[in-house]
Amino acid sequence: MAIEIGERAPDFTLPSSSGSDVTLSDLRGKKVVLYTYPKDDTPGCTKEACSFRDGMSEIESAGAVVLGLSADGVESHREFIGKYGLNFELLADEGKEVIESYGAWGEKEVFGKKTVGIIRKTFLIDEEGNLEKIWPQVAPDDHADEVLEAIRGR
Repeated sequence: MAIEIGERAPDFTLPSSSGSDVTLSDLRGKKVVLYTYPKDDTPGCTKEACSFRDGMSEIESAGAVVLGLSADGVESHREFIGKYGLNFELLADEGKEVIESYGAWGEKEVFGKKTVGIIRKTFLIDEEGNLEKIWPQVAPDDHADEVLEAIRGR
């Protein structure tokens, strides 16, 4: 079942690249950009992560937090962060429960071939924990710019 704009974002607690757990409901009072991506250190995922990295000061100034979410483990996330100087946390959902609860697991097309896996999506969660905007398909290049516009209400 897909989640929709206006609904309460599914709460979660997941291990983070920072070494501690992150609980979504603990971030109330801030907008949260939660983006799901297939795999650390792959071309599209790297472009998307670096887009958020490069826009982070403006995103933070607008009052938002960015969290990346994949099924990779914490150690993989730490290596990815170190290699590209990422300045936000990556969450490890190795069992894919949270990814599935956000509707980001399913059939997709990769290089013309149908496969099942993590779907690249982004969710903007408002200060009260509700879904404000969903990008069901994401082009990794400069994605942070369109997210920033939404955070600012444009």
